[in-house]
Amino acid sequence: MNIRGWRKEDLVRLHGCLAALWLAVAAQAAETRDLLIVAGQSNAVGYDAKPSELAPDDRDKEVMFWWRSGDPPPDKHDTTSGGKWTHLQPQSLGDPMKPRNGRTRQYGNFAQTEGGFGPEIGMARALLKAQPDQKLAVVKAAFSGTGIRRDWDPKSGGDNGSCYRALIEETRAAIKVAKGKGLAFRLRAFVWVQGESDANKANAEHYEKALREMINSLRKDLDAPEMTALVAVNTRFGGGNNKFMPAIVEAQKAVGVADKRCAYVDTAKATIANNAHYDTEGTLYVGRLFAESLLRLEAKR
Repeated sequence: MNIRGWRKEDLVRLHGCLAALWLAVAAQAAETRDLLIVAGQSNAVGYDAKPSELAPDDRDKEVMFWWRSGDPPPDKHDTTSGGKWTHLQPQSLGDPMKPRNGRTRQYGNFAQTEGGFGPEIGMARALLKAQPDQKLAVVKAAFSGTGIRRDWDPKSGGDNGSCYRALIEETRAAIKVAKGKGLAFRLRAFVWVQGESDANKANAEHYEKALREMINSLRKDLDAPEMTALVAVNTRFGGGNNKFMPAIVEAQKAVGVADKRCAYVDTAKATIANNAHYDTEGTLYVGRLFAESLLRLEAKR
């Protein structure tokens, strides 16, 4: 290009165009990570998974992590990452509120003072083992003892639906902070471990419809129509004596069959600490099951 004889204003315009082009190229070259969203009740929190029993893995530091967990409704007593990104790790106990003032839905987030972790660690580790070059980020918003129609209802206000709103708020905040750091996300998968609290006469028959509506709302609210959804529940909740648990399992299976971007994950072989929760190895195992299910779904597509 011969620019001799160009007017000064032409050169200024050319410089501006080149600067804009450089910015556009730089934006396209920004790091993009796959985002995994983990939500649900106490087995998503990881109530009985013990950090002292977790084998270290250096690659945990490569996975971005943002979390909030506690019990309903979400409040100042939750344990959080402080509204910032850190790396994959067990979460602290925080300051769980004890039942008082007539509030009976306060369960705490972890059974032990050292804190705990959910299926996010087993899942991320398994994905990195299968695909070593991928870059991952995890947002976790999970609350113990929560029911899908009460706490995770996208249409409700007040305490009802508060956990769903917290999930949306935490995810949007995490994406915004990452964007400020020049990072972009592909919302790859939503991981759901919940249903034990709905294994009763009042809620079991409504579970399928509520789960389907929540997943659809989540994709819409996060502008992620292609996001995969993986759903699971502790099938051994109640020691095999809860007659409503089969209905919850069938509801999750039905949602997985009807939605080509959804799959039911069977956790029946996961080891448990008690009649309600997976133990440490069970929690890691469930995470690996999620990773395997996600990879199978993606391979089919």
